[in-house]
Amino acid sequence: MTSLTTPSRILIVGVGSIGGTIAGHLARHDPAVVSAVVGLTTNPDIAHAITEQGYRLRSLHDEIVQPGRVVTELSPDEPPFDYILLVTQPPQVEQAARAALPWLAPGGRMVVLQNGLCEDRIAPIVGADRVLGAVVGWGASTIEPGFFERTSEGGFTLGRMDGQPDPTLDRLALLLEIVGPVTVTSNLAGARWSKLAINCAISTLGTIGGDTLGRLMPFLVVRRLALHLMSETVTVAHAEGVRLEKVSGTLDLDWLALSDLEKDSVLGNPSLVAKHTLLLAVGMRYRRLRSSMLYAIERGRPPAVDFLNGEVVSRGHQHGVPTPVSAATQETVHQIARGERRSSMKTIRQLATRVGLQVGNFTGDR
Repeated sequence: MTSLTTPSRILIVGVGSIGGTIAGHLARHDPAVVSAVVGLTTNPDIAHAITEQGYRLRSLHDEIVQPGRVVTELSPDEPPFDYILLVTQPPQVEQAARAALPWLAPGGRMVVLQNGLCEDRIAPIVGADRVLGAVVGWGASTIEPGFFERTSEGGFTLGRMDGQPDPTLDRLALLLEIVGPVTVTSNLAGARWSKLAINCAISTLGTIGGDTLGRLMPFLVVRRLALHLMSETVTVAHAEGVRLEKVSGTLDLDWLALSDLEKDSVLGNPSLVAKHTLLLAVGMRYRRLRSSMLYAIERGRPPAVDFLNGEVVSRGHQHGVPTPVSAATQETVHQIARGERRSSMKTIRQLATRVGLQVGNFTGDR
């Protein structure tokens, strides 16, 4: 592993919206800090677009073009990398880790950026001591191959799932600061589970509803389902012995989880009103966010729902914790992927009815 004074070589595996944004910004870094940034993609259109035009990056404030190197496969002669950032969709993460492992430097680290709990899947492949995790606190979308738009502000939370210190974390934090603010934590598991609770609601319901978060969250039925999904995730996290972290330093999942009384109520008490109000604020802040699972389905790829809601269902089963809303939501996404249902508000309402959720006037109450 390079020292803090030696330039790092970085491989970005997966040049989609998040990976492309990170790679484009890292390619702008001082050569004294980063000696090489290589993007690896299986999509030849992305590789061609970036090779010909560079990374085209649009943010909330500006638009830049940054030349960069992107390949569709690595040469056996390619020197090893100090950091390999895994930024594929979760269903491809294990295959990506195996394929990239021969190019990981002896003291290097593989960094998991996927949503879910993918560090647990990568550790047996590369060794737990060589795995770091980065929780991404911002969103992005792909306008066209090589053209990436950042849709919300935010940064990264870095750490190891076992909570142990790692001498490579400070270097990685320094590198990622060019993309957004970085926090190094000794409780990555708590940050992962809190983000999982959010993703299980927002990403999955965005897939089922087929629209942006800003258009979906005003519906009472969407917020009610979101609260139940997050509550089941929180309960399973507690059964796992996880101490949850606040998301972005403010969003407290332990507080947001429904009490037994609130589960049987619509908007019948002040605390529940406050939780719905918070979700409306989240919907406004991330109003442009569109589920990456929905993009995957539209491209004929498997959705990541088994890595989100599926993790809650399977781990809940291990601990004897019922997760009926998570299970029904997981199955609904698979039905959409198989073409048996369509992403729509109608499907959202059918899901709510299926799990026995009472939220008043589904058709008009926003």
